[in-house]
Parts: sequence; structure tokens; C-alpha cells
Amino acid sequence: MKLSHFLPYATIFAMAFNVNGSPKEGEISNDQLTAFRSSYQNTAANKAIHNAIARHDINDLAANADVKNNADSYFSHRVPSKGITNQRSSGRCWLFTGLNFLRAQAMIDHCLPKLELSQNYNFFFDQLEKSNLFLQSIVDTADKPMDDRKVKWLFSNALSDGGQFTGVADIIMKYGVVPSEVMAETYSSENTSKMRQLLTWKLREYGLELRKMASEGAKANALQSRKNEMLGEVYRILALNLGVPPTEFTWTRKDQQGNPVETKKYTPQSFYQEYFGNDLVNDYVMIMNDPTRDYYKVYEIDMDRHTYDGENWKYLNLPMDELKQIAINSIKDSTAMYFSCDVAKFLDRQNGTLDLNNFDYESLLGTTFGMNKKERIETGSSASSHAMTLVGVDLNSDGKPKKWLIENSWGNNNNPINGHLIATDDWMNEYLFRVVVQKKYVPEKLLKMLGQKPVMLPAWDPMFLPEM
Repeated sequence: MKLSHFLPYATIFAMAFNVNGSPKEGEISNDQLTAFRSSYQNTAANKAIHNAIARHDINDLAANADVKNNADSYFSHRVPSKGITNQRSSGRCWLFTGLNFLRAQAMIDHCLPKLELSQNYNFFFDQLEKSNLFLQSIVDTADKPMDDRKVKWLFSNALSDGGQFTGVADIIMKYGVVPSEVMAETYSSENTSKMRQLLTWKLREYGLELRKMASEGAKANALQSRKNEMLGEVYRILALNLGVPPTEFTWTRKDQQGNPVETKKYTPQSFYQEYFGNDLVNDYVMIMNDPTRDYYKVYEIDMDRHTYDGENWKYLNLPMDELKQIAINSIKDSTAMYFSCDVAKFLDRQNGTLDLNNFDYESLLGTTFGMNKKERIETGSSASSHAMTLVGVDLNSDGKPKKWLIENSWGNNNNPINGHLIATDDWMNEYLFRVVVQKKYVPEKLLKMLGQKPVMLPAWDPMFLPEM
């Protein structure tokens, strides 16, 4: 029975608030509570604000009516693109973005009227490969105690539907791609949470079993044999939810008028080579803007990959002006690119704009929010949360960017720019984190920096967070 069942309420209150003794250093005392209560001025203005916040979304109340023309759809440079995809209730933004920037280039290069690639096909292998990455990493760390930080991290991050460009590169280069009609979306691919939860439970159970086998002296071949059986079960669960990925298919290419041009049989790998062919591992570079670390250095994050046999992704950390110039170089050459940002900050969903002036939280709440980008990263207040496709920039007469056009993967959303987002350049300075570009758009002096030995960061580094 609880102690509270034997004590009068007055005694419990006194114990909780140190009524009969001096307050402990650092606690909230009754005197402080009295002072707080007295300091709050129940003015007419505060009453009105409280009444409004109690019944409305803060963003609706903080919306800045003075912001104008931030949804201007003119862009001096724009990559041709057509069709907006929708990741639905899933964390597959990284995959949609990767496939979207690839299809944009293929549509230009092959004069295709439209093209959408199957996200479900690549997602199947992403989940299978991540499962293998987890299980094999459990085998590799079986000699470490359960409270070892890496072991704890592995069990905490057994499986995710989020990811980064490492997954785009690893999965596509290994398994190829297929058109969306060859392997259509399913309920579980568009609503991933329950499948992911069940697979995570299973993987953690399997992880404990492998650790137990290792502790009892199981040999390496026995561990591998059991791991393969486990992966067979994972494959079966994925097939039930997502379908069985095709090994070959027939596809008809059409011209701009929609007339059939050629019908051929493909494998996913041969289709990728014929219509894309990019070496996503070796021909691209990730450029980061992380003011918490030294610029002009290369960093590598442990476990930042989607396949066990892939390489951790490495990035070159650059000041924002140099990062943006590289992005401009790519857009001017009609080449879209993968980029990621902290999309939730100052996002006006109705108008599809990202603008630091969209919401005036300070006036509404009568306070200030003064952290800079470095401080937000250090305190966990900002991180790369979402990947999208960068397709346009509007330049001033002096060549400086005013705003950027982004192809999102949330469907059309009935916003004025048909599912795209427009970001002001000031917003990009604060909340853009990385772009992935072809090396040919990066100045030679910067490319040479990629020869540095990377600074290795742990798997739990804040920059690892999967983009959703």
C-alpha cells in the first residue's frame, strides 16, 4: 500500500513543498510561486490573448498579416519538372526526393511526357537491407555489454522508414528502379507505422536471440545461418505488406504526345542504366552547412547508411554562401538536386511558403526567441528533418538569390503553387542543412578537400537524424 494512504493530505502537501522547512536549492518554493503569480498581470490584453490561444492554433494567431508577395511564383532559373508525388503517412521523404530528382533529369534527357518511379519497390529493399544492417551489427557487437552506448543505440534504432541520401545511393545502385505502375503503392507503404512497429519488435527479439547465441559460444557460421533464417522471415513479412518486387518487367516508352515509341523488357537494373545511369555513390557529393563544426572539413557519421555493405556517407562542411552558389550552378544547368532542411519552422502550409516573417510569435507571447542557427543545433531546437527536391532559384540582377523553389512530396495540398514550396533566401540561411549535387558543379578547390581523412562522428550525432 502507498505511503500516501497513511498520511493526512496536509502532511503530504508539506512534504511536497517543504512547507515546514527551508526549500532545497534549485527547487521551486512557495515564495517563488507567490512571486510568479503576482508578476502575471491579468490585464485586458493578457485576458484577450489567453482566450484566443485557449481556442485556436498558435500559428493561426501568430500569422503575420503584413507578409506579402512571398508566394510570387516567378523564378529566373527553374528545372523543368512535372507531377507532384505524395509520400502519404510515411517517413519516406528521402526516397521520394531521390527518385524525384532522378526522374526530372530522365524526363529532360529522354523527352518523356511524364514519369514516376515506384517508391514501394525501393522501399521494400530499404527495409530488408536496414534489417540486415541491424542484425549484422548486433552480431558484430555481441561481445559488448547491453548497456554499451552503441548497443543501446542499435536497439533503439533497429528500424526506421526515414533516411538520407545514403539510402538513395545504396538501394538504387544495388537494386535499380522500376516505373510506379510496375510495383504500385499499398496501404502499408503509404501508412508505414504499424508495419514498422511490428518489424521493429521482431528485430529486437531477434537481436536478443543472436546475442544469447554468441554468449553461449555459437560459432560465426551458426550466427550467420540463424541470421539468414531471420531475414527470410523479414522478407516474408515485407512481401505480405508491400508485395513481391519484380525481377523483370515490360515497359512502353511514349513521346510527348503520348504515342507509343518503344516496348522493351527490362530488369530493374537495366532500366536504371538505360534511363538514368548516374553513379550515385561516386558522382555526387553531400555539402552541409553546420555552423557547430569547422568549415572546409570532411565529416563521416558512423552507421549513416542503409545497407551493411554500403559506405557511411561523408559530407563537406561549407559556409552557406558557398553551398548556395553550388546549388545555383546546378539549377542553372537544369539539374534538380536532393536537399534537406528543418521544414516545420515558419512553414505556412496554406500558401506553401517558408519565410522567417510568416509568424510573429514574439508579439503574440510578449517574449523573444534569440538563438542563432548554431545554438539551435547545439540545443536540439533545429535539425535536418525533411528532404525535398530543389528545382528553382530567383536571382537578383547581381546574381544573389531572393527565393528558392522546392518540389515537395506531400501531394498538391491545394496550395497556390501546386504542392511546391517557396522559401525566402533568409529562411534558407537559417534552416537549410544540406544539398547533394553532382561533383561537376563543385569548384575544383573544394573537390580536392574530399581527399581529407574524414572526422568520424558517432551514430548518435545530431546530424544522423533520419529525414522524414
